[in-house]
Amino acid sequence: MVFMKVIDCVKKGQILSIEILPPNRGQNIEEIYAVLDELMNFPISFINVTKHAPEMTYLELEDGIVKVPKVKRPGTVGMTAALMNRYNIDVVPHVLCFGMNKYQIEDMLIDLHLIGVRNLFVIRGEYENQTIEEKDSYSHASDLVKQISNMNMGEYLYPCENAKPTDFCIGVAGYPEKHFEAPNIEEDMRYLKKKIESGADYVITQMIFDFDVYKKFVERARQLSINVPIIPGVKPVVSLKSIYTIPRKFFVNIPESFVKQMQEAKTHREEFQIGTKYMAKLVEKLLSSGAPGVHVFTMGKGQSTKALLEAVFNR
Repeated sequence: MVFMKVIDCVKKGQILSIEILPPNRGQNIEEIYAVLDELMNFPISFINVTKHAPEMTYLELEDGIVKVPKVKRPGTVGMTAALMNRYNIDVVPHVLCFGMNKYQIEDMLIDLHLIGVRNLFVIRGEYENQTIEEKDSYSHASDLVKQISNMNMGEYLYPCENAKPTDFCIGVAGYPEKHFEAPNIEEDMRYLKKKIESGADYVITQMIFDFDVYKKFVERARQLSINVPIIPGVKPVVSLKSIYTIPRKFFVNIPESFVKQMQEAKTHREEFQIGTKYMAKLVEKLLSSGAPGVHVFTMGKGQSTKALLEAVFNR
């Protein structure tokens, strides 16, 4: 298979991408295969594989207790290769600023390029507990984007003779309701523009639940001459519990009309049906309005994702 860049795929038509998590440490990939086997009948263009930053933890050994960085879900590179091989599909691994220094990142990028990866999604990453400072690491995604962009021009951190350029298409995150650390949307948009100026090719937004939120975000971006494709991110929400947990975790708003519908549901099954119907209508509106596609945050939940895709694509 000749793998295609995201931006080239967008030029041919609207895309559908899904985002999945690597297995927890000590677990295998079979459960993920079971989820994806159910979804591959839909017109999926790309599978995104997340990567998680380490957090400091204490490990008790025979000769004492040591403080070490621990990644809850390692295996992003291996999973990328496994999914490419099993499904013959483009896979987009996430690349983080945190957890590796820039030289280690360069080595990982070389590995990814050698196995045929041509699309990356670059994010800064978040530490869940405490920061881990390392020399030669990045604080901003724009710096990592610039490093990858330089590699695409044959410029490596380590001096190389007759260096061959990489050929990565670079995606970055956008926050329609602003990143929670930004003091206002204007500053957050300036950070997004810097990522584009550093070499990013496309944007995937944080999950949205309101069409107008996406529309206004795109309008702001275009006013700043951010003209790359902006792919809206959506997440299936099929329980009232999620209505309350998602805003706390992802710093997003859920429209009152949707909340009210879910509150009026009498059973969990009714919640599932209401949530699926609401999100399907949102996806349809995004696509009919000319969005370059949609990106679905599955969080490993195959049934809710399958129900959403059935509602949108099997009509």
